[in-house]
Amino acid sequence: MSTKSGLAQRLAIVAGFENPSASLEQYRTPPELAAHLVHRADLQGDIEDRTVVDLGCGTGMLALGAALRGPTRVVGIDVDPAPLATATENERKVASASAVDWLRADATRAPLCPDGPTTVVMNPPFGAQAGNEHADRAFLETAADIADVSYSIHNENSDAFVEAFAADEGGEVTHAFRATFELPNQFDHHTEDARTIDAEVFRIEWR
Repeated sequence: MSTKSGLAQRLAIVAGFENPSASLEQYRTPPELAAHLVHRADLQGDIEDRTVVDLGCGTGMLALGAALRGPTRVVGIDVDPAPLATATENERKVASASAVDWLRADATRAPLCPDGPTTVVMNPPFGAQAGNEHADRAFLETAADIADVSYSIHNENSDAFVEAFAADEGGEVTHAFRATFELPNQFDHHTEDARTIDAEVFRIEWR
């Protein structure tokens, strides 16, 4: 098992979005945050010898991080074909031992039913855009349908929502930790060169 810092170094070469969509809230997951999430999941026994599904995988940061930790299978799902093409290039650069299946589909209606132990990793839209509020709810619904464990990144102060949603679906938040997320100036509504926001990561066991 590589160290968390070693994993972050491997993921630093993962390219982000060439033409990011504001409506889809397409931001590259920071390598350090991805490495932290995957490392924590691995320590919990939630990566190795399991199917790992990255919902809304974008250019593949979380999927490729998981692929470096010995899963049985990794699937990255995204509705946008452009970042999936970048993800394929990123897979070649990272050169993990485990291959990734990249699937163009709506992650909120994922057309798969994995066999065996399955972990979802995801950085869903935070719902920060007008008309897109609670966009992360649909991603959690998919996780509840296809996985027995999920790790998801959310905006700060999402604990009450995530815990209530999990409970309604028969699940339980077992771990949570704070993280930071740097947002580059990449959309017209951005007024700063970059902005660092607080985020939270939740591990949920689904029944």
